[in-house]
Amino acid sequence: MTDKIRRLKSFEFATAVDWAAQEGWNPGFSDADAFFNTDPLGFWGAFDKQGLAAVISAVHYNSDYGFVGFYICRPDRRGEGLGFRLWETVLSEAVAKTIGLDGVVDQQENYRKSGFELAYRNLRFGGVVSASTPQTDDLFELLINDIAIIDAFEQTCNLFPESRIEFLRGWISGEKHTALALRGPMGLRGYGVIRPCRTGHKVGPLFADNIDDARSLFHALLATRKDQDQPVYLDIPDGNEAARVLVEEHGMQAEFETARMYRGKAPELNLGMTFGITSFELG
Repeated sequence: MTDKIRRLKSFEFATAVDWAAQEGWNPGFSDADAFFNTDPLGFWGAFDKQGLAAVISAVHYNSDYGFVGFYICRPDRRGEGLGFRLWETVLSEAVAKTIGLDGVVDQQENYRKSGFELAYRNLRFGGVVSASTPQTDDLFELLINDIAIIDAFEQTCNLFPESRIEFLRGWISGEKHTALALRGPMGLRGYGVIRPCRTGHKVGPLFADNIDDARSLFHALLATRKDQDQPVYLDIPDGNEAARVLVEEHGMQAEFETARMYRGKAPELNLGMTFGITSFELG
């Protein structure tokens, strides 16, 4: 059987998101459009006679930075080397000087063989959390016209390796996504996004200068939900002790972890302000 490897079309990428849901990754309902539009050339598939057999993404934010995710093989084709052939093809096409990924911990050694090195761990916490809107005049809703301000805040504070205007465009305006911020000297001093997922809601990113601001944003985001009895998920970098305090004081439990790895020079990110990463799929 001859397998064909090529870039995915937008309607085909929806299948990859469905596979992610089946794998327990709990994607958001609007993730497909926001992810795909960030880099329409960054999503690949291997096809056999039954159709899509394996997928992977290698999204380029620019020539300096990219991120690998959505690495999934159809169950009946696992163990045949198809996924690895797709992996090798996509990495050989990647031009970014630095490429990141959030990988399954027990696959770290395989990623090292492809030149990736461990930087730190990310931990997913989940739980049913109730909250009320904090009383502060500094809180406001971010809209599509605020994207440049958000991007400038991220770059000035080293919260993301490169500018990601196109991604933010879809993330802020995604259906049923809510983005809230706290006013600060640079326009913002913190912001976060909450979105509905296949199960409950995810908060990400959640950026703030200190735990008090992170807590205010977290509560304000949670208060926007209609289904307060459903679980909430927050992915934190293992090195941010204040983020761990935040999840533990809300009774959230660690569910699984990923290995954040980079091929090329690892970016110097401000993990102290990162109380919630944006996603495991696109960084």
